[in-house]
Amino acid sequence: MSDPVNHPEHYTAGRFEAIEVLEDAAQHAPDPVLAGLHWQALKYLLRLWLKGNPRQDAQKSAWYLNRLIERLPQ
Repeated sequence: MSDPVNHPEHYTAGRFEAIEVLEDAAQHAPDPVLAGLHWQALKYLLRLWLKGNPRQDAQKSAWYLNRLIERLPQ
């Protein structure tokens, strides 16, 4: 049975639930803003093929990734 609130299908399609992957990746960020931007960019990539508009999700991921890049030290 689908649970769109706690375990949406577009987050549970693989071997690992997206939230687990995101938590593992973001824990290494040096501050919460960078962690959030990293999280968002990954989130859209993880569900890229699952929501019906991969181009839009890729563009959203790129938006967050570009914002992350702008904030990273040189």
